[in-house]
Amino acid sequence: MTKPIPDGHEGLIPHLVCSPAADALEFYKKAFGAEEVHRMPGPDGRLMHAAIRIDGRYIFLADDFPEYCGGKEQNANALGGTPVTIHRYVKNCDAVIDRAVKAGATVIMPASDMFWGDRYGLLKDPFGHNWAFATHIKDMTTEELIKAGKEAFANAPS
Repeated sequence: MTKPIPDGHEGLIPHLVCSPAADALEFYKKAFGAEEVHRMPGPDGRLMHAAIRIDGRYIFLADDFPEYCGGKEQNANALGGTPVTIHRYVKNCDAVIDRAVKAGATVIMPASDMFWGDRYGLLKDPFGHNWAFATHIKDMTTEELIKAGKEAFANAPS
Protein backbone atom coordinates (compact mmCIF):
# COMPACT_ATOMS: atom_id res chain seq x y z
CA MET A 1 0.00 0.00 0.00
CA THR A 2 1.30 3.46 -0.91
CA LYS A 3 1.97 5.63 2.13
CA PRO A 4 0.74 9.24 2.00
CA ILE A 5 4.00 10.30 3.74
CA PRO A 6 6.97 8.27 2.50
CA ASP A 7 9.29 6.85 5.14
CA GLY A 8 11.96 9.37 6.12
CA HIS A 9 9.98 12.31 4.76
CA GLU A 10 8.20 13.21 7.98
CA GLY A 11 8.37 16.82 9.12
CA LEU A 12 9.64 19.86 7.26
CA ILE A 13 11.98 19.47 4.30
CA PRO A 14 13.94 22.51 3.08
CA HIS A 15 13.79 22.89 -0.70
CA LEU A 16 16.66 24.98 -2.05
CA VAL A 17 16.95 26.63 -5.45
CA CYS A 18 20.62 26.54 -6.43
CA SER A 19 22.47 27.63 -9.52
CA PRO A 20 23.83 25.26 -10.64
CA ALA A 21 22.18 22.60 -8.50
CA ALA A 22 24.57 19.83 -9.62
CA ASP A 23 27.48 21.87 -8.21
CA ALA A 24 25.50 22.45 -5.00
CA LEU A 25 25.03 18.69 -4.61
CA GLU A 26 28.77 18.17 -4.83
CA PHE A 27 29.45 21.03 -2.40
CA TYR A 28 27.00 19.67 0.20
CA LYS A 29 28.60 16.23 -0.05
CA LYS A 30 32.08 17.66 0.47
CA ALA A 31 31.20 20.34 3.06
CA PHE A 32 28.53 18.61 5.13
CA GLY A 33 28.88 14.90 4.35
CA ALA A 34 25.57 14.85 2.49
CA GLU A 35 24.41 11.62 0.92
CA GLU A 36 22.90 11.99 -2.55
CA VAL A 37 19.62 10.09 -2.74
CA HIS A 38 18.59 10.91 -6.30
CA ARG A 39 18.57 13.53 -9.02
CA MET A 40 16.16 14.09 -11.87
CA PRO A 41 17.55 16.12 -14.76
CA GLY A 42 15.25 17.89 -17.18
CA PRO A 43 15.59 17.76 -20.97
CA ASP A 44 18.28 20.48 -20.97
CA GLY A 45 20.27 18.87 -18.13
CA ARG A 46 19.24 21.25 -15.36
CA LEU A 47 18.02 19.47 -12.27
CA MET A 48 14.26 19.56 -11.90
CA HIS A 49 14.59 17.82 -8.55
CA ALA A 50 17.30 16.30 -6.39
CA ALA A 51 17.37 14.93 -2.87
CA ILE A 52 20.18 14.65 -0.36
CA ARG A 53 20.27 13.54 3.25
CA ILE A 54 22.32 15.15 5.97
CA ASP A 55 22.24 13.31 9.30
CA GLY A 56 19.40 11.20 7.90
CA ARG A 57 17.21 14.26 7.12
CA TYR A 58 16.17 15.25 3.62
CA ILE A 59 16.93 18.44 1.77
CA PHE A 60 15.53 18.90 -1.73
CA LEU A 61 17.27 20.95 -4.42
CA ALA A 62 16.44 22.20 -7.88
CA ASP A 63 18.07 24.36 -10.49
CA ASP A 64 16.74 27.82 -11.13
CA PHE A 65 14.10 27.96 -13.86
CA PRO A 66 13.54 31.68 -14.51
CA GLU A 67 11.42 30.90 -17.57
CA TYR A 68 8.73 29.59 -15.20
CA CYS A 69 9.04 32.55 -12.80
CA GLY A 70 8.27 35.50 -15.04
CA GLY A 71 11.86 35.53 -16.34
CA LYS A 72 13.27 36.22 -12.87
CA GLU A 73 15.98 34.16 -11.23
CA GLN A 74 14.97 32.72 -7.86
CA ASN A 75 18.27 31.40 -6.48
CA ALA A 76 19.64 33.01 -3.31
CA ASN A 77 22.67 34.59 -5.00
CA ALA A 78 20.54 36.23 -7.70
CA LEU A 79 18.22 37.58 -5.01
CA GLY A 80 21.13 39.05 -3.05
CA GLY A 81 20.97 36.45 -0.29
CA THR A 82 18.33 34.86 1.86
CA PRO A 83 16.74 35.64 5.22
CA VAL A 84 16.46 31.90 5.90
CA THR A 85 19.08 29.98 7.87
CA ILE A 86 19.31 26.20 8.05
CA HIS A 87 20.27 25.37 11.64
CA ARG A 88 22.03 22.16 12.60
CA TYR A 89 23.24 20.88 15.96
CA VAL A 90 26.49 18.92 15.70
CA LYS A 91 28.98 17.40 18.13
CA ASN A 92 31.75 19.83 17.16
CA CYS A 93 30.63 22.97 15.36
CA ASP A 94 34.19 24.24 14.95
CA ALA A 95 35.18 21.12 13.00
CA VAL A 96 32.04 21.27 10.81
CA ILE A 97 32.59 24.95 10.06
CA ASP A 98 36.25 24.32 9.23
CA ARG A 99 35.30 21.50 6.82
CA ALA A 100 32.69 23.70 5.11
CA VAL A 101 35.13 26.60 4.74
CA LYS A 102 37.69 24.27 3.16
CA ALA A 103 34.94 23.21 0.71
CA GLY A 104 34.18 26.83 -0.23
CA ALA A 105 31.78 28.26 2.36
CA THR A 106 32.25 31.78 3.78
CA VAL A 107 32.16 32.49 7.50
CA ILE A 108 29.55 35.10 8.38
CA MET A 109 30.02 34.71 12.13
CA PRO A 110 32.87 32.66 13.58
CA ALA A 111 31.99 30.01 16.14
CA SER A 112 31.94 31.34 19.68
CA ASP A 113 30.30 30.57 23.00
CA MET A 114 26.89 32.25 23.14
CA PHE A 115 24.88 33.47 26.08
CA TRP A 116 22.10 30.95 25.37
CA GLY A 117 24.35 27.95 26.06
CA ASP A 118 25.52 26.99 22.58
CA ARG A 119 28.78 27.31 20.75
CA TYR A 120 27.47 28.76 17.50
CA GLY A 121 28.73 29.91 14.10
CA LEU A 122 27.15 30.99 10.82
CA LEU A 123 28.20 30.30 7.20
CA LYS A 124 27.08 31.22 3.70
CA ASP A 125 27.47 28.49 1.11
CA PRO A 126 28.62 29.32 -2.44
CA PHE A 127 24.98 29.19 -3.59
CA GLY A 128 23.83 31.96 -1.21
CA HIS A 129 22.23 29.80 1.51
CA ASN A 130 22.94 30.39 5.20
CA TRP A 131 23.88 27.54 7.54
CA ALA A 132 24.20 27.79 11.32
CA PHE A 133 26.05 25.16 13.32
CA ALA A 134 25.81 24.79 17.05
CA THR A 135 27.13 22.55 19.77
CA HIS A 136 25.13 22.72 22.98
CA ILE A 137 27.53 23.37 25.86
CA LYS A 138 25.35 24.49 28.78
CA ASP A 139 21.81 23.68 29.92
CA MET A 140 19.95 26.74 31.16
CA THR A 141 16.57 27.48 32.67
CA THR A 142 14.30 30.04 31.04
CA GLU A 143 15.14 32.49 33.83
CA GLU A 144 18.88 31.99 33.27
CA LEU A 145 18.42 32.53 29.53
CA ILE A 146 16.52 35.77 30.05
CA LYS A 147 19.12 37.07 32.51
CA ALA A 148 22.04 36.10 30.24
CA GLY A 149 20.32 37.75 27.25
CA LYS A 150 19.77 40.99 29.14
CA GLU A 151 23.43 41.02 30.20
CA ALA A 152 24.63 40.27 26.67
CA PHE A 153 22.55 43.04 25.12
CA ALA A 154 23.45 45.53 27.85
CA ASN A 155 27.10 45.09 26.82
CA ALA A 156 26.46 45.05 23.07
CA PRO A 157 27.74 47.92 20.93
CA SER A 158 25.04 50.32 19.83
